[in-house]
Amino acid sequence: MKFSEMPYSRVDLDALASEFDRLTEKVKSAASADDVVAAFREQEKLSIHAETMASLCYVRNSIDTRDKFYVSEQEFYDTNLPAFQEHTQNLMIAFCESPYRKELEELVGELVFRNIEMDLKTFSPEIIEELGRENKLVSDYQKLVASAKIDFDGKQLNISQLGAYKQNPDREVRHAAYQAESGFYMENAAKLDEIFDELVKVRSKIAKKLGFKNFTELAYLRRTRNCYDPEMVAAFRRQVIEKLVPVVVELKKKQAARIGLKPEDMRIYDDVYSFAEGNPKPLGTPDDIMAAGKRMYEEMSPETAEFINFMYDNELLDLVAKDGKAVGGYCTDFPEYKSPFIFSNFNGTSGDVDVLTHEAGHAFASYMTRNFEFRENSQPTMESCECHSMSMEFFAWKWLHLFYGDDVARAKYMHLESALIFIPYGCMVDHFQHIVYDNPDLTPAERHNEWKKLEAVYRPYMNFGDVDFYASGRGWQRQLHIYHYPFYYIDYCLAQTVSLEFWSLSQQDYKDAWERYLRFVREGGKKTFVGLCETAGIDLPFNDGALDSVSAAAAKYLAEN
Repeated sequence: MKFSEMPYSRVDLDALASEFDRLTEKVKSAASADDVVAAFREQEKLSIHAETMASLCYVRNSIDTRDKFYVSEQEFYDTNLPAFQEHTQNLMIAFCESPYRKELEELVGELVFRNIEMDLKTFSPEIIEELGRENKLVSDYQKLVASAKIDFDGKQLNISQLGAYKQNPDREVRHAAYQAESGFYMENAAKLDEIFDELVKVRSKIAKKLGFKNFTELAYLRRTRNCYDPEMVAAFRRQVIEKLVPVVVELKKKQAARIGLKPEDMRIYDDVYSFAEGNPKPLGTPDDIMAAGKRMYEEMSPETAEFINFMYDNELLDLVAKDGKAVGGYCTDFPEYKSPFIFSNFNGTSGDVDVLTHEAGHAFASYMTRNFEFRENSQPTMESCECHSMSMEFFAWKWLHLFYGDDVARAKYMHLESALIFIPYGCMVDHFQHIVYDNPDLTPAERHNEWKKLEAVYRPYMNFGDVDFYASGRGWQRQLHIYHYPFYYIDYCLAQTVSLEFWSLSQQDYKDAWERYLRFVREGGKKTFVGLCETAGIDLPFNDGALDSVSAAAAKYLAEN
């Protein structure tokens, strides 16, 4: 079914709660394993419908944040879904405590129950009010950033549209674009501080009510970290500081030389400007980019060909930046229709290709598991999901000429270089959140100072010059994940490391690398992140030396091309 034809109706949460309560009693009084299995199947069907309606609402609200109907609907879910969680929790407890749990585990897998038990620790009826407040604050941040109307180049631009000017060959234009962006954020600095300060407080309050030392402990459960812990993440960050940051510093020196600057003269407005002649840009219009993407996936494999035609035939993409549209890009799905959906903001830069291939990686993985008997088995944890997307960006290399024409070599160079540069930044975001939530009483000014300290560790080459927003240590406030999805960002770093290994393998034997990737994707959520890496024969990012081989291979490629 086409996206425009998918009907939406508000989920009757009271009726759904009654159904979940009925199923809870059915599980508790079950006389056989068959009764418990039947209840599990029934709750999946109910959940799939509710998730589909909530997802349709979220997407349509993202496409036009000014649409009063979907604004109201999103506010309804933000406010009322937390209370519904109590009914979900009661049913999940009944499944876990059932004398027929073993039989159910044999059907859906032990990992499902391990994840459920983690999730059960993240909720109590006592935190319903705080969860509603948390949802509201997150929506407030999204609406605030989406409201940007920045006067620039004779136009009114949003944050996404301004991004193209930040890569302009004219250094003065880049500088002015960064200043314009800074102006918007500084004008709203007090509100941004207020929203985040309240988020830290409410999240910390939730954690305390649930019996945790701090929100960090709760966040790891929320993210279903079922095979690694904060100590392993900290060890990974140390590897990045020791092994990768020096590589990036050298890359930045080479970048400075390419664009005619001394390393000490580089500023933030030069950071994403890779070549003196300008960064490579995709050819043609957004329609041309979409046509190139369709051809690429049709040629990549039989599986991707079937997938991309399904996406295009059913209008399951909204890709171009426009007034009132939320910033960023994401992939979600409508499980009732077995349909992924891609949202992004094309702005005429290489990021258009990156986001198309990245979000299509998510969508492809969703499509590949759409017919799993149980939805619970189709959804891996998020670092595994990011492996789907970031690796797909590199598997697209064989077709980048369709997007860049004769400029394909520079596009590959910039993409690989950006992947290496990203990992330290992503680790900095993660490290910052550990500091913030381990020390929830920090003032906004102290948080900004902590960010500045981390910049010196993870990006020692960075000079912000007179761009006040970044120079004052507020740059983290444009990273929506910090507001929306706490502790998510390390997932990108782990996945980027895995994707670089897929890239390295693909340079030697593309077919073998692709087959490994398919093995990873086809397992869906039946295995942990560690288990999926083992299935694909990929080195774990946490292992000592895991960064050595991929960074060496990438540095060698960049030196030779």
